[in-house]
Amino acid sequence: MRDFSDDISALQRRQGEARVYLRIEELSARRPQLETEASRPDLWDDPDLARKINGELSACTEDLELFERLDSRIDDAATLYEIAREEGDESLEPEIDDALSTLRQEFEELELRALFTGEYDDLGAICEIQSGEGGADAQDWANMLLRMFLRWSEKRGFDVELDEVSPGNEAGISSATFLVNGRHAYGRLRSEHGVHRLVRMSPFNAQGKRQTAFAALKVTPFLEDVPDIEIDEKDLRIDTYRSSGAGGQHVNVTDSAVRITHMPSGIVTSCQNERSQHQNKDRAMQILMAKLAEKQREERLADLSNIRGEQRSVGFGSQIRSYVMQPYQMVKDLRSGYEVGNVESVFDGDLDGFMEAYLQWERSSSAPAGEAID
Repeated sequence: MRDFSDDISALQRRQGEARVYLRIEELSARRPQLETEASRPDLWDDPDLARKINGELSACTEDLELFERLDSRIDDAATLYEIAREEGDESLEPEIDDALSTLRQEFEELELRALFTGEYDDLGAICEIQSGEGGADAQDWANMLLRMFLRWSEKRGFDVELDEVSPGNEAGISSATFLVNGRHAYGRLRSEHGVHRLVRMSPFNAQGKRQTAFAALKVTPFLEDVPDIEIDEKDLRIDTYRSSGAGGQHVNVTDSAVRITHMPSGIVTSCQNERSQHQNKDRAMQILMAKLAEKQREERLADLSNIRGEQRSVGFGSQIRSYVMQPYQMVKDLRSGYEVGNVESVFDGDLDGFMEAYLQWERSSSAPAGEAID
């Protein structure tokens, strides 16, 4: 009979560490308070407060139930091992091995929680893709990135709103804005903030030469409640236009698309996904408020690199990651060093390895939480 004692002890040790980084004692004390607040009959008199309380209660309950479930399954595996050892029943060995293997995989996922140390890591994310150097290839690459991040969001079970897509002049898209809603969406996606480089045989080059193209992803935490931001209507220019889908993306083609320019800051937001002009304006304003809130936060800091890092152009020498299809197949992150050879799987949304490697790199290099390259 194989000795599983060390495997079980290691899982019990990881469970003890999870008790600390999940703040189980604090959550256990907080849950009854949240349940009391959530059951108040007048709670929805203030919808923003109601959403905040229910969201916190949901996250609290999720973490406590997960911790209790893992604790119980470790006990079950330990008990099964004891029974098998006492009775000399080697037929139970595969079942014990499978149970412990599954638990190890779940702890690897859970331990990412300890790496979400940024102020806004729990929140959703506003994502903006912009094509850069490379002409038609860059516009096509921007569209490929959009699909890649939408596929990743779908696989993670996040809700996605594609708010704006601007078609490219020759191919693909020139820009796009989408929201990713779900717990830790920003904590994960902030690792993708920066310039992405593609090297391939260009489908737009008659000689079939290798082409390098660039596109950037900008990620901003989605703050639904930003009470400190005041906007003077006189500072806004609001334009309406006819939306148009691109690259097979599902964007409503109507005359109700709205673009809002905040003239003092130069920030521009737009939305064309909703059914009415009023809904598009509300969403564009919500995105504007979140971006202004982040700008205000940046201005309070002496070192802007704590949030955005060095400002770089969307071109040569500025990339955070390279996607190479010719002369070999490889995707490599230039910060963490993480790389894979299956380029197509990455394009299909398999990004978790890169995100986890970035978070580990960020911690080991003592980089400020939230640092990225613009």
